[in-house]
Amino acid sequence: MSCFGGGYGVRQAVSQPGVKEKMFDPFFTTKPAGEGTGLGLSISHDIIVNHGGSTEVETRPSEFTEISVTLPRAVAVPEASKRV
Repeated sequence: MSCFGGGYGVRQAVSQPGVKEKMFDPFFTTKPAGEGTGLGLSISHDIIVNHGGSTEVETRPSEFTEISVTLPRAVAVPEASKRV
């Protein structure tokens, strides 16, 4: 799954030096004090990793930022092994 952002906010923030490396850190934000907690990407990233997945960020300054999420395929549990 990919999220492609051509909007000004993410595109500009990720193009700043050091932001791409820290963007998934808890409490990291590029917003002014009092606007946002810096937890949204961190929580999302933790959920993805805890489910065996990964994230990848590609950005071209002044053009776009794309965040790709990869999750493993779920394996179906056979009916006979399900507990009632």
